[in-house]
Parts: sequence; structure tokens; C-alpha cells
Amino acid sequence: MKALIVDDSKLARQELRHLLKGVDDVEVIGEAENATLALEKILDLKPELLFLDIQMPDKDGFELLEELEEVPEVIFTTAFDQYAMKAFEHNALDYLQKPIKVERLSSALEKASEKLRSRSKSKKDKSILGIDKQVFVKDGESCWFVTLSDVRLLEIMGSYTRIYFKDQKPMIPRSLNYMESRLDPEVFFRVNRQEIINLKYIERIEPWFSGTLKVYMKDGKEVEVSRRQSIKFREIMSF
Repeated sequence: MKALIVDDSKLARQELRHLLKGVDDVEVIGEAENATLALEKILDLKPELLFLDIQMPDKDGFELLEELEEVPEVIFTTAFDQYAMKAFEHNALDYLQKPIKVERLSSALEKASEKLRSRSKSKKDKSILGIDKQVFVKDGESCWFVTLSDVRLLEIMGSYTRIYFKDQKPMIPRSLNYMESRLDPEVFFRVNRQEIINLKYIERIEPWFSGTLKVYMKDGKEVEVSRRQSIKFREIMSF
């Protein structure tokens, strides 16, 4: 487990490092003395586990978590006991009071290890959807069972994705990155940051500006392929 220690006390960070030194499956990849620095390191180092103090000079530990889009597993470490309820409201794995006892730390690490194993298994179980797979789509009060072979285009709309099939174009609360991870890459191609197309609905392709491509879809829609994806498209589709 890759761990980051966030605590404004240098002594507390040193003591926790010492306790973790003998734990085989924990690697401390960094430290931060405040929430601002912690945010930078979380985005850069992508730790799986956060040892997080609560009371810090600029922002507290809870405020730090609220700024994160993807939150690592969290073990709070604090000298105070009055924050325990709030900590578990933030889905903390555990709440360790200083000075941290070895047996309590071991128990918290077991929880972290189990949670990360479960998360990893969940990712592996997320299978690619075949072209003939039927999926359920709901937009407001309207619902459809859609065969993926009928989907010709997916387009990002803020935090939603618009799905084009037949004469319908509902929006669902999923990111385009998520949709890309579930779709068969031999059929669906990410042409740019905003759009994924079904290759079976391409009518023709023409060279465009600066080595890019323009795709003309059978429904009349024109899609510009980004420079990077144009290179990838040529590699995939050429002999």
C-alpha cells in the first residue's frame, strides 16, 4: 500500500514513519505538513492510503478531503476524540488517537488492506460490454433498452454523457472516460476529448488540418479527430 502522511507536527510524522517501517506491505511515499501541500502530493503521487491529521494551520483534514475528486482510503490520526463521528461520516477506515498504539495501527492497516483488495477486485470484474449487449438507459422519466450496436456516438455534456441511437439522444450521469472503459475498443473509438464514435457508422474519412482527420458519419454528423487520435486511428485502421 502506497501511503502519504499528512500532519503539521514533524515529530508525529517521524513517529508514524517509525511505526510503519516494520510493516512489509506499506510504503510511505511522502509527507505533507499542511493541507495545501498534501493536495499537491495526492494529485502527483496518487497514494492509496492517507494518514490524515485533523487540526492543521491552513485547512483541517475534513476540508482537504472535500477538495478531492478521488479520495484514497483514509485513516485519521489526531490527539482529540471529539471528531470521531465526523471522521466516519467522511467514510474513514479508522480513527487513531495519538500517541498511536501498535495494535490499533495494525488493526487499521488490516482494514485498509482488505478495502484495497476489494476495490482492486471490483475493477477487474468491470467487464467490457460486447457490441450485441443490451444496456438500460434512463433520462428523466424516459427509459430505453439499447443494443450497443445501435449507438453511433457518445458525447460529453459537462458531467453527463449524451448517447445517440436511432432518433434518440438521452443523457446519463456517467463520464466519457467511464463509458470508454466499458465499451469494446474494436468498435468504439475516442476521436477527441468530447466524443466517442461507433466505427460501423462511418461513411467516409478525409484528411483535415495539420495532419488531423475529419470523419463523416452516416447520419450526416461531422466529427473532427484530434491530432493524437488521428495518429492512433491510422495505426489501428491501416494494414
